Amino acid sequence: MPRVKRGVAARSRHRRIVRLARGYRGRRSSVYRVAMQAVTKARRYAYYDRRLRKRCFRALWIMRIGIAAREAGTNYSTIIGRMARERHGMCRFTIAAITSDDASLPGNVAAMLQSDG
Repeated sequence: MPRVKRGVAARSRHRRIVRLARGYRGRRSSVYRVAMQAVTKARRYAYYDRRLRKRCFRALWIMRIGIAAREAGTNYSTIIGRMARERHGMCRFTIAAITSDDASLPGNVAAMLQSDG
């Protein structure tokens, strides 16, 4: 039976992991076994935080809309309820962007949503 020589595949796999760990401190950036653990954990955090970022931004938009709604004399749930009932094309991100860009707009957005209902 011929001898199996597979050093090239293992070396390329190791090199790929060590390249991903570039910039890490200590042995995490140079030793394959330690770099593998560091890269695995980093990827896990990246996956989790991509989802966390969506939650954080949604919470920020809700806060901004709520503040603008209170300034206009109504509340967040009223505005969102009207939007859902009338099927407005605006999402929370759009409303939050409109209300945070210009100080005079929160009242205008609230008035627009209230006048339709």
